[in-house]
Parts: sequence; C-alpha cells; structure tokens
Amino acid sequence: MEGCNILGNVILNIAAAILLIVLVILLVGERGRLLRPSTLRIMREAGLRRFLDLSALHGYIYGRWIDQYLNILINYIAPHMGPRGKKYLADHYHSKVLTQEQAEAIITLDHHIPLQDLEQIIPYPVARDIVLNGPPDITVFECGCRNARKNPCQPTQVCMVIGQPFADFIIEHHPKTSRRLTQAEALELLRAEHERGHLHSAWFKDAILDRFYAICNCCKCCCGGIEAMMKYGSPMMASSGYVAMVDDTVCTGCAICEDACPFNAIGVVDDKAVVGWDACMGCGVCVGQCPTGAVSLVRDEKKGMPLDVRQLS
Repeated sequence: MEGCNILGNVILNIAAAILLIVLVILLVGERGRLLRPSTLRIMREAGLRRFLDLSALHGYIYGRWIDQYLNILINYIAPHMGPRGKKYLADHYHSKVLTQEQAEAIITLDHHIPLQDLEQIIPYPVARDIVLNGPPDITVFECGCRNARKNPCQPTQVCMVIGQPFADFIIEHHPKTSRRLTQAEALELLRAEHERGHLHSAWFKDAILDRFYAICNCCKCCCGGIEAMMKYGSPMMASSGYVAMVDDTVCTGCAICEDACPFNAIGVVDDKAVVGWDACMGCGVCVGQCPTGAVSLVRDEKKGMPLDVRQLS
C-alpha cells in the first residue's frame, strides 16, 4: 500500500511539473515570444471557467503536441482502459462518419452555420455543437494516428482542421508539417483518400470549445478511433445515417469490399456480398472500392440522422 502511495505521489508531481511547463509556455511563449494570436483567440472564446477547470489547458496540449498526445493515447492508455474509461473516451472525443458527399458539402459550404445542438445527429452527452463560417478556412496537417504507427499508411498529411480559430492554431504551432488548403485542394484530397479506401469522419472534442473541428480521412490500419471501437469496444464513431446495400445481380463475389470495410460489416457468402446491418456505419468505403458498382448507400432512419450541413441552415 505504501508503495502505491509513493507511486501516486510521483505521478502527481510529474503531472504538476508538466502543467507548470505548459503554463510557462502559455504565458511567455516559445523563444520568448508572447502568445500566438490563435492561442489568444481560443483563450477568449474558451473563457475563464475552462482555464480554471483545466479543460482549456488540456485542449492546448492536445493541439500543440498532437502527435505525442495520440501516440500515448493509442499505444499506452487505450489498451488498458476499463469500461468507464472507454465510455469517457467516447463521450469526450468522438466522431460522426461522413459519406463522400457529406464531407464535400462541408468543404464547399458557402454560408454561415450558427452554433446549434446536434443531439439527434451526435449521440453523445458533450461536444455536439458546430460553428462554421462559409467558406470555411481549411488547414491540413500530419495525422497523429498514422504517425503513431511503425509502418503508417501513406500519405500522412491528411487531417483537415476546419474553421477558426483551429485552422490558424495548427498553422501557427505546426508550420513545418501543415499548410492551408484551397477549396479545390481540399476536395481533391477528400477524393484521393476515398479512392484509397479511407473513410471520412467529422471529429468533435469537448476540450476548450465543445464543437466540431476537423475532418479526418481514416484508414482502418492506423485510425485510433476505429481501433478503439473495433478492438477495445469504445463506441467513438457514430453512423453516417446510411447503410450499404448490395445488388446481387451485379455482385461477382470478389470480396474486395470485405477486405476494404473498416468495420468488418460486409462479407462474401455463397459468392455474394452480404452486409451486416448492425456493424455497418455507412461510410461508403465499400461503394468506392467495388469494381462492378454492386454496392450503394441507402438512407436508414434507424441509423440516426446524417451530419449534412446542407440541411443545418
């Protein structure tokens, strides 16, 4: 028991030291500079309460050292989480699966989407708001999930931060590994990732601003959210609101869709692809990978409402 207490004190002291270092960086800035403009904007939007309860500091750490943050979460924390930890992770850091069209609609948004509750779309207790000014500012940066793997899928610069002040924050704090995208470049990236068999997802995190901040282009090999869901049972991803459907008259039973599906929701039985309704998240990866066009997505109200900004005005 005494050994446990000593270990606990050591961990608390290390955590306090880390917090102190981060506070110094926040107050003084790197290389003696004052706070970057995007950090000041986030501090103003977050408000005093979020700094007093350390959630804003948590958000700063996440955004400033995202590779290190996700590496620790994926490789050291997630494998050892109990039921409460898995639920906490899903409630505070989660995503909505997007179809190709829904992802492109966010990028091509031409008007403002005000702050609003997405309770019927995002089935989690926190971080369900969206604030977008159209056309949104877009910054692409290195995928922390892919960089946490020994042999990551390529390319690695595929995570898109959407809107302000997040887009500026990433550029200012990761100038060597991020870049701004035009609308055309963002659409090209989405389509290239879709062709590679990677799914699109809109991510929400409660730290700092409680709202949507990124579109990730996830591969089943590297994505921490998919791994947390499929391997560790943490339901971090909500269905797009669609489900895959197979046309038996066109399907050749090639099993390409089975290999491509991130959620193990489709397989070949008697030389025909069969969709498992419960497992299907409506990502559309199988649609894009099917060589004969036998698979399509159909709207299913039992899967929840889609996150379609065209319907949120």
